[in-house]
Amino acid sequence: MTKKFAVGDRVFLATFHGKVAPAIEVKNSDNYWLLVGAKGRVVEGTEIKDPKRVLVQFDSDILQLGLACHNETPNSLWIYSSDLEFAEGLGPLMIDIAGTELSELDRERLCHPLVGGVILFARNYADRQQLTALTGEIHALRQPPLLMAVDHEGGRVQRFRDGFTRLPAMRVLGQLYDRDAPAALAAARAAGLTLAAELRAVGVDYSFTPVLDLDYGPSRVIGDRALHRDPAVVVALAGALGEGLRAGGMATCGKHFPGHGYVIPDSHVELPVDDRSLAAMAEDLRPYRELPLDAVMAAHVIYPCLDCNTAVFSNKWIDYLRSDIGFAGAVFTDDLSMAGAGVVGDMPARVRAAWAAGCDMLLLCNAPEAVGEVLAQWQPQPDPERARRIMRLLPTRPAPALDSPAYRHALAAIAALET
Repeated sequence: MTKKFAVGDRVFLATFHGKVAPAIEVKNSDNYWLLVGAKGRVVEGTEIKDPKRVLVQFDSDILQLGLACHNETPNSLWIYSSDLEFAEGLGPLMIDIAGTELSELDRERLCHPLVGGVILFARNYADRQQLTALTGEIHALRQPPLLMAVDHEGGRVQRFRDGFTRLPAMRVLGQLYDRDAPAALAAARAAGLTLAAELRAVGVDYSFTPVLDLDYGPSRVIGDRALHRDPAVVVALAGALGEGLRAGGMATCGKHFPGHGYVIPDSHVELPVDDRSLAAMAEDLRPYRELPLDAVMAAHVIYPCLDCNTAVFSNKWIDYLRSDIGFAGAVFTDDLSMAGAGVVGDMPARVRAAWAAGCDMLLLCNAPEAVGEVLAQWQPQPDPERARRIMRLLPTRPAPALDSPAYRHALAAIAALET
């Protein structure tokens, strides 16, 4: 819908770095709008379609593209000005929201050019109708739409439960593979398709799956999230799961690079150190070499064989992923609020370190004050190639309808796992 300003409406201008200019009064809105600030600066543009990039003049000789975003304040609009690369694509931060509806603060932050995605949690879900409305509102804020993601692996890591199929823990698929490999592969495809179709039906674009960590046994955080101890079986099952995800219209994300299954500590609350040699990690790295992954999530684990930094903050590990393994997709950090990320300092320091290491999208979860600090302080150099890698994760094909034969067949395959 076209937004026509009226005399007296207010427009707020925020720079790329988040600093907000005083409200500027609209003086004319016939065929274009003319805004005059308190110090007499003139800003010109055109009528705004929500959402749409707009031309913003901050100084007499500097024209920039901005990003328009409505908020709850009547007759007001936020216009974020940024470098062209971020304004036209998706920013490098993935943040969360507080509840089942957007607050005015949520809207303001989601329209910031540094933000490129939203990660959802159980607290954001009441029922399917509510979630569909929420994701629709978030997607309508920006063009291109923000990447909407969730941790929805199955087993104990499944954020949405009521109204969704309960997916098995990945170890269940591995145990089935030992008894009946063809049945396990079929079940993995079915789990991927079901997961993707049900999330896409409510407007969620992406799930951080599959887990590629090997099932060594004693890990406090991986456990039954792992598919199997044998990397060949992990490659087979994760490959089948990925086929199901893609059939459901969703990209894949292998985690936690280069392997979180061997260490015992939980990186949510501790900083694990995997002291094996690089040669000893060959099995852990095999899935990343052999699977056609769209994205990878790096681990908050230190691997001294290559670097004294965790993989998230290690340009050596990210370069190894790119150069030695040949991975060309997107690289996510694990949640930067986890204890394992605290090794480099506060949240702005963590963001700077992960970006410098080569990560493409940085997850900031359950830390709203820290998100505000990052948006106010961080001034990264835009990188169009990184933005394009994130953009490629947005869905490009429709998901199977929830009354389609493919979806019903997948449900039957999952139900058979319980018998």
